[in-house]
Amino acid sequence: MVAAQRGRYSKYIRPISVFLDLLVVVFLSLFFFEDSLVDFFYLEPYLVISWSLIAFIVGFYEVYRFTTPVEILSKILKQFTVYCLVVIAYFPFAKESVFSGRAIAIYMVGAFILIVLLKYLLFYYLKKYRIITGSNYRNAIIIGFTEEAKNLKMLFENRNDYGYRFYGFFSDKKTNEGIKGKISEVKSFVFENKIDEIYCSLNEITNEQLKELVEFADENNKTIKFIPDTKQIFSKNLKIDYYEMFPVLSLQRTLLHVPIVKGFKRFFDIVFSLMVIVFLLSWLMPILAILIKMESKGPVFFKQGRPGLDEEEFFCYKFRSMQINHTTETEASKNDPRVTRIGRFLRKTSLDEMPQFFNVLMGDMSVVGPRPHLWSQNKAYGNRIKKYMVRHYVKPGITGLAQVKGFRGEIETDEDMINRIKFDVFYIENWSFVMDIKIIFQTVINIFKGEEKAY
Repeated sequence: MVAAQRGRYSKYIRPISVFLDLLVVVFLSLFFFEDSLVDFFYLEPYLVISWSLIAFIVGFYEVYRFTTPVEILSKILKQFTVYCLVVIAYFPFAKESVFSGRAIAIYMVGAFILIVLLKYLLFYYLKKYRIITGSNYRNAIIIGFTEEAKNLKMLFENRNDYGYRFYGFFSDKKTNEGIKGKISEVKSFVFENKIDEIYCSLNEITNEQLKELVEFADENNKTIKFIPDTKQIFSKNLKIDYYEMFPVLSLQRTLLHVPIVKGFKRFFDIVFSLMVIVFLLSWLMPILAILIKMESKGPVFFKQGRPGLDEEEFFCYKFRSMQINHTTETEASKNDPRVTRIGRFLRKTSLDEMPQFFNVLMGDMSVVGPRPHLWSQNKAYGNRIKKYMVRHYVKPGITGLAQVKGFRGEIETDEDMINRIKFDVFYIENWSFVMDIKIIFQTVINIFKGEEKAY
């Protein structure tokens, strides 16, 4: 059993955080719902209980010193989205109250700003206090002398804000370089130096030693954690299943294969693509169609078979930006003679990709995901570049992480493709809704800024 992940002051931080959040939730409601004729005797307990239950379900207060900013932001967005729906749901049942969308909107915005600000100040000053005073540090040792163990030691030393004080390695390896002692000496060292956390490299410890250490940690209220020595595998999402009483660990392909996540992403794709089609393409498409037809003969739209989800072919649509030619499997290069004048503008602003929102609506693509490559690129790089085919685990996107990081357009060297795949795979294995929103915003910014390789 692994002990709970707590710092010395965690028992105070979380209750203080919860108390401050509930104060904000309650007092802002008294102020903003004053004209809604609600009975605060019923409303306030409803808000407090709702907030607390939602926080428990989404793990809103499960934030530790090593929790990333993206994870924290994701928890905040989940908490406030569900809480907003719960607040709206109260009014149909309170018959004498007056529903005011404006009051709810102001209340939610005010609560969001205040709670986020309070959290930021609380954790910012705690982190600074920990670094300056050295208090709330946790003393740690590492059992094992592997590369992963050494990397963890460097993390402890370089990231003071994590709040760890490293006391040394313990290993039964023959070399004495950098090793504090043998594994058999761990227990006495833990007592003598008031060690809080023991990190074990699974590659260097026997089952008997492991069992002994776990029992020791349980009996003496010490935290024991494990360092997997196959980072490339265990850095992915692990899922535990039980065959009767027998636990089995399995790798999930990605979070994007979880049914509820797939459903949510598909819902977002439909809503977002419909908004673009109705409010933008409905008037922009006829204008661009006229300009394209005026300059050169041929269809307004260009369609091309591309590999999609699970390498199934679909027809990807674009506004035609080139003269009619028979070299469509050759990607555009700088000053490409095939590109028309209006085509250069469309490519520079990425407007040529806009018809792909119809692909999104039909379910062939997603708003955000790896860009669909040419079939010729799949054949050329599929077996040459590690993890290239991972990009087919999910639907291709109109925009993606690789594109906003500058790896779009012509592939001139293998390094260009390697960098593109690196960001595509990172996106797939670390997906979050917050990341999708950031990529969309960055794409819009890049459209106005212009991109060097958009030709």
